[in-house]
Amino acid sequence: MIFDRVKSLDAILATAGKKALPRTLGAFHLTMLGVGAIIGTGIFVLTAEAAQKAGPGMMVSFVIAGAVCAVAALCYAELAAMVPVSGSAYTYTYAVLGELFAWMVGWALVLEYAIAAGAVSVGWSGYVVGLLSHVAGIDLPASLTLGPAAGGVINLPAALIALAVTALLVVGTTESARVNAVLVCVKIVALTAFIALALPVMRAENFEPFAPLGFGGISAAAASIFFAYVGFDAVSTAAEETRNPQRNMPIGLIGSLGICTVFYMLVSAGVIGTVGAHPLLTPEGAAIHPGSADLTAACDAINNGAVVCSKEALAWTLREIGWPQIGNLVGLAAGIALPSVILMMMFGQTRIFFVMSRDGLLPEVFSSVHPRFKTPHVITIVTGIFVAIFAAFFPVGALADISNSGTLFAFAMVSVAVMVLRRTDPARARPFRTPAVYVIAPVSILGCVYLFFSLSAYTLALFAGWAVLGLAVYFVYSRGHSHLGRGIVEVAEAEPDAPPVPVPPI
Repeated sequence: MIFDRVKSLDAILATAGKKALPRTLGAFHLTMLGVGAIIGTGIFVLTAEAAQKAGPGMMVSFVIAGAVCAVAALCYAELAAMVPVSGSAYTYTYAVLGELFAWMVGWALVLEYAIAAGAVSVGWSGYVVGLLSHVAGIDLPASLTLGPAAGGVINLPAALIALAVTALLVVGTTESARVNAVLVCVKIVALTAFIALALPVMRAENFEPFAPLGFGGISAAAASIFFAYVGFDAVSTAAEETRNPQRNMPIGLIGSLGICTVFYMLVSAGVIGTVGAHPLLTPEGAAIHPGSADLTAACDAINNGAVVCSKEALAWTLREIGWPQIGNLVGLAAGIALPSVILMMMFGQTRIFFVMSRDGLLPEVFSSVHPRFKTPHVITIVTGIFVAIFAAFFPVGALADISNSGTLFAFAMVSVAVMVLRRTDPARARPFRTPAVYVIAPVSILGCVYLFFSLSAYTLALFAGWAVLGLAVYFVYSRGHSHLGRGIVEVAEAEPDAPPVPVPPI
């Protein structure tokens, strides 16, 4: 049987206790970590792509993507509070749906975290290269700042920032969180400045026509801009390092999502209302694909005089409405703050690999903890190297869409797990309960499916190939080395020291 390995919650928690990470994070740290993971490339870099797909209707795209995340967050919050261990959706799926599904979720989360970290690194590189050129007059050669798909050789700045964040994560979680809190403040100040300057000069006519490409364009933009929200579940991977997780995990998850949703709506309204956000079309009236040579040619024809042509949409908007210096400062803030998003994506990836290794599905060396820094240094370094490779050789748009496919799959599995666990273990203490779970969870699943199939056929094909590769790895290596499959459980459920609940309830 391939669906016969389900690890009990008690066994998962007892296993974690044998090789645990120290609990150092509180509600404020978690909320700041969540905001740091969420606000980043999606709003600073991908706004122009959303405008090209949906025009002013991208405001609805933000609402759709945010709504899917909100219902998924409620499902995450229940499981994260019940199971305060590293692993996020992987751990929850292992406890409810079994090892094979858990492996596939963990494998899909590589797309969410590692490839997303690469995408953000590329976005950061674009801001920094632009700032060096416009402010300091330093023009770096394209061969060292662009990947092969864009006509260069290697995106060296993107690779270097990924490696720098890797070093920071090796040093320690608390230190990383403190640096991240400062960077989050920089981002919030930059977005607040944009909102304060843009909203007073909005013009109603810029919102017409609201959906020039119809609802199909809005759906396509929602599937892409979903990348702007995906960081929130990285908070749940820090559960094993959280003090009082029953209280702090829901605060961190839902609080960070709520803060970011408000910012996104105000910022997108500011862009649309001030400079307009209508897509560029072919002479026949068809949409031009974002990132294509045709769009580049169309932008050249109008001297890049549209927000859809900009790779730094917020800074460009401020320059257009008469605030060039503030625009440069917003660009600088993005360059300073985007590393916090890279940090959280890599943080989530390393913790998931850590617990997969602890379960025997990956080599045991990956779960080794540094004797001085108390961090999973081996897997952090390995992850950092792969993220640097992604960032060096692939474009931001392709990485973002591929990341979304893995994220949506994982979100759907968590939503299924919440409903199944309500049936199979109804008596277990739930410090946080998803309200109307049999409404919220199905809505989350349907929303994830809707956005998943709004992605391009190319992205869906890549996801299918990645899934097939994951199945091969599982049956060749992981299934035979699984601790659960070999009957190895560090603390059996029947033994006295197996905890009945994760930690004492509130």
